[in-house]
Amino acid sequence: MSALPHALQQTVRELTAGQHGLKESAGRISAHYRQLGASRGVIGASADALAYALSRMPATYAAVSAVLAELRRRAPEFVPTAVLDVGAGPGTAAWAAAETWPGLATTLLDHNREFLAVAQALAPHSSAGAVDLRAGEIGAFELAAGFGLVTCAYALTELADDALLEAASRLWRHSDGVLVLVEPGRPRDYQRLMTIRAHLVGQGAKVLAPCPHDRACPLEAPDWCHFTVRLNRSRDHMRMKGGTLGYEDEKYSYLVVARPGLGEPAAGRVLRRPEETKFSVSLRTCAPDGIEQRTVQSRDKAAFKAARKLDWGDAV
Repeated sequence: MSALPHALQQTVRELTAGQHGLKESAGRISAHYRQLGASRGVIGASADALAYALSRMPATYAAVSAVLAELRRRAPEFVPTAVLDVGAGPGTAAWAAAETWPGLATTLLDHNREFLAVAQALAPHSSAGAVDLRAGEIGAFELAAGFGLVTCAYALTELADDALLEAASRLWRHSDGVLVLVEPGRPRDYQRLMTIRAHLVGQGAKVLAPCPHDRACPLEAPDWCHFTVRLNRSRDHMRMKGGTLGYEDEKYSYLVVARPGLGEPAAGRVLRRPEETKFSVSLRTCAPDGIEQRTVQSRDKAAFKAARKLDWGDAV
């Protein structure tokens, strides 16, 4: 399970101490996002940004951390020195990147100054190096410096369809190495990521993950490519969500693209939970030649042992 670092959790707890109405704000925010609303329509005050940090930040952090772990597997030689987090909110993706590569010079860009205020309070308690906060729009910013790593998590989902590709091109232009996009694990957001994927491949980007190839996605509706990560819920998180379980499963879709010569994609990807019996493991995988259904028999002891360790989303 991926958890928000203790220092960040503690700081969020201190920022929210004595605040009233946070649970109601969190409920309103969740309902707004489920209707595909943009954050500017619901994050209007400091209390709203704090409610978001309590209720949504842990799941976003867990999803981004899982994606960055996969990036490290695909490109172990990649060690960025600077990250640009666009649509940063309270800086969640940047804090995950800083845990992966401590000391990263970090630039956070968001249109919402209440989010940036929370990010500023969290920055000293993260593993980031110098932190630069910028007010700006996803589709209309321009920074002089290039960045080894550019992240954009749960932010492109707020854009209209006709603004998507221009924003993706802008993100790609600012990356000297790798661009990481993480979105909600819904069919609509997966389809939009596939549109971005084709567009960026046309601009010379190389797909590192999750796909084992650069060709069109072979999945057909109603199927879609998404993944899940389990995270522990703190007591405050459970209270905000009104939940009774000590964990939650966050569904997400993602795309990692890189400049040519950096890293290699996996040979294949497990698309759903394997079906296991005493005698075999059945795997549905995405491979360079398309969707494959593999059955590993128990008589092949080494392969069977390895297949039993695989789960949904794993590389093969």
